[in-house]
Amino acid sequence: MVSLPKPPPDLDPLLEGVFSDPTIAMRALRAGKAERDYLPWDKLRFKPPPEGLDRRQWWAGIKLARMQQSRQLPLADTLGRAFTYALPDLVLESLDDISARGRGTVSAPELVASPVLRDRYLMNSLMEEAITSSQLEGAVTTRRVAKDLLRTNRAPRDRSERMIVNNFHAMQFVRDHVTEDLTPALVCELHRIVTKGTLDHPDAAGRLQLPHEPRVGVWAAVDDVQLHEPPPAVDLPARMVRLCDFANGVVAPGWMPPLLRAIITHFMVGYDHYFEDGNGRLARALFYWVALKDGFWLMEFVAISLILKDAPAQYAESYLHTEQDSGDVTYFVLYQLKVIRRAIDELYGYLARKAVEVRSARDRVSALDLNHRQTAIVEGALRDGGLRLTVQSHATSHDVTFATARSDLRGLQGLGLLASSYVGRAEVWRPVRDFAETLTTVNLPLVTS
Repeated sequence: MVSLPKPPPDLDPLLEGVFSDPTIAMRALRAGKAERDYLPWDKLRFKPPPEGLDRRQWWAGIKLARMQQSRQLPLADTLGRAFTYALPDLVLESLDDISARGRGTVSAPELVASPVLRDRYLMNSLMEEAITSSQLEGAVTTRRVAKDLLRTNRAPRDRSERMIVNNFHAMQFVRDHVTEDLTPALVCELHRIVTKGTLDHPDAAGRLQLPHEPRVGVWAAVDDVQLHEPPPAVDLPARMVRLCDFANGVVAPGWMPPLLRAIITHFMVGYDHYFEDGNGRLARALFYWVALKDGFWLMEFVAISLILKDAPAQYAESYLHTEQDSGDVTYFVLYQLKVIRRAIDELYGYLARKAVEVRSARDRVSALDLNHRQTAIVEGALRDGGLRLTVQSHATSHDVTFATARSDLRGLQGLGLLASSYVGRAEVWRPVRDFAETLTTVNLPLVTS
C-alpha cells in the first residue's frame, strides 16, 4: 500500500534559523557532509540527530551539502523547474559495480558464454520481465500459467494474459531495435505493442493523451488520494521530444554516467504519463532499451520487475520522494541501482548453482557404464542443450553401423537422458530438459561379483 510520505520542512526559513547561530551552522554543515545514506526526510526524521542538533537543523545541513554536489538535468517538472541529481558515494559505488558486471569487464560466467544456454536463459529472462512487469500493473495470473502461455504460444484468454503476451513482444521489439536512437514514433510504436487489446479506448494505443481527454493521474489504491499529477496533455509532444534527445545523449548537462540516462528515462516516462495506460510497462521497457544501447549487455539477462514486484511501495515512494524534495531524482536513482544490483546478484547466484550442477554431472559420467561414444554424447549435451541426434548423424560421427548407433542412443534414452520424437519419418533424439540435474539422479549400474 502506498501513501504520501511526510514532506520535508520548508527549507528557506529553516536555513535562516540555522545560520542565525554560527555554532549551529558549523555543526549542521559538518553533519550534513558526514551523512552517507542519502535518506529522504520521511526516513531521516526517525533517526537520532547528531549531538547538539535537532532533526530539522540536521536536515538543513544535509540539504546544503547535497546542493553543493547537485547537477541540473535538461528535463523539468510540471512547474518548469529543472530536475536535479547528485553522485554521492552510494551512487558511484553502485555504478562501478554494475558497469563492471553489466558491461562484461568481469568475465562472463561459463553458462552465459555458452550460446545455447545463453539463448535459453535470455528467453527465460524475457519471460520473467514480461510477466512481472504486467503483474506490477495489475495482471492476475500465476508465473507457471504465464510461462506456459508464452512457451506454447497459445492465444491469451483474458486481459491479464494479453498484457503478458504484449510485454513479451515489447521486449523482443526492444532487442530488435536496440541499436536505433529513440524517437517519439518508436516510443509510440512500443506503447502500441504494450497495450494492444487491453485499453478501454483501443484508439489510444500508441497515441499521446490529447488536451480534450481526461488526464490520467496516479492515485492511492486505498484512500483515493492523488499521489501524482502529470503535466498537462498539451505539453506532452514537446516533453517527449526532449526526453528522446536526453535518452540518446543529445542533450546533457556535461558528461553523465550512461546507466543514469537509462534510469532517468525510466523515471521521466512514469512522471510524464504520456499515455492513457501502460506507462509503467513502457517506462521499464525503455530502461532496457537505453541500457542495452549503451553497452550494458548483461541487462538482457536480468528481470528488474521481478525485484520491483517484491516491494512495489518502495518503487512508488522513490518517485514521491523525488517529487517532494525539489525534484531530486537521486532518490529514484538509488532505489533503481539497488534493484539492478540485486537482480545481477541473483543472476550470478543462479549461474553459480548451474555451474555446480554441470561439474557434478560431469563427475557422474565417469561412474556410469557408458561407452566412449555415449560419453561423447553426454559431454556434448552438457555443453549444448540444443543438441539433436539421429541414427545416421551418430553413426557418421563415430564410424559405426546404424545398429550400433541406434543401440547407443536408445541406451541413453533408457537411462532417461535422451528423449526421442519423429520429424517426418526420421527419429530424432535430444537431451531431456534440465539435463545436468537429471544426470545426477541416474541410477548407477548394478555391480555383480
